[in-house]
Amino acid sequence: MPDSRPSDSDPWVMLQHELDSWSEFGKTATFWWRDDDAVEETPQLHALDVLSRETKIPVSLAVIPAHLQNSLPRFLQARDHFIVMQHGYSHSSHAAAGMKKIELGGERSTDEILSELSTGRLQLNAAFGEQFLAVLVPPWNRIEIRTYPGLVNAGFSGLSSMWTRKSACPMKGILQVNTHLDPINWRSNRRFVGVTSAIEQIHRHLSLRRLEGEDITEPTGILTHHLCQDDETWDFCRTLLETLNRHQAVKWLDAKEIWAADTIAMG
Repeated sequence: MPDSRPSDSDPWVMLQHELDSWSEFGKTATFWWRDDDAVEETPQLHALDVLSRETKIPVSLAVIPAHLQNSLPRFLQARDHFIVMQHGYSHSSHAAAGMKKIELGGERSTDEILSELSTGRLQLNAAFGEQFLAVLVPPWNRIEIRTYPGLVNAGFSGLSSMWTRKSACPMKGILQVNTHLDPINWRSNRRFVGVTSAIEQIHRHLSLRRLEGEDITEPTGILTHHLCQDDETWDFCRTLLETLNRHQAVKWLDAKEIWAADTIAMG
């Protein structure tokens, strides 16, 4: 990234000015980082590990229980900058014909969905121990409301999807904290969405938080997909994380801070 930028129309300048506004108002812009679809140790996971360690930013890794390989717990065991969450159960769609893909809903009963989720939670807890946090990340960021009442009994204390949450606590005992940037264009070529689009996603959530048009307590979430990212996406993520790290208004949170027991109790 160049040291001097031509004008305020530059997306990086726009982000800088937004963060400057947080400083001027004496506010802290909290962020967190989630990465989806992990099942095993891969070269791409090594790249994620390097980026996390070099930027000193913790990653919440959403793991698919049904496809978990033994290599992943071994790899994460000595890496406490990773926290494990549950990414559905098998990342399989049960949507009716012609409907959008969904695992946590569709043509299955609520009891079937919750039973599978409970099985997956027990599996991840056994594999990762204290590194596992009972936060549910719905595949495709979709979950039907009918499943909410059973989540606590299934052992979950949190939920994480995409875009601005409707409620901090959709059910008593469940704290929802979402992500607000996805740098991949899933609807088209599955490549990088571009700097302008990516920065606009972050800027939108930050500005709404600062102006209290949205819940200011929800940290702005960065979502990555280590298995799917091309070089351009990785380069953007590094530049973004390093840019955020340099600003005095920014504070990174790990998932255990976010889903602390006393925070959940407030719901």
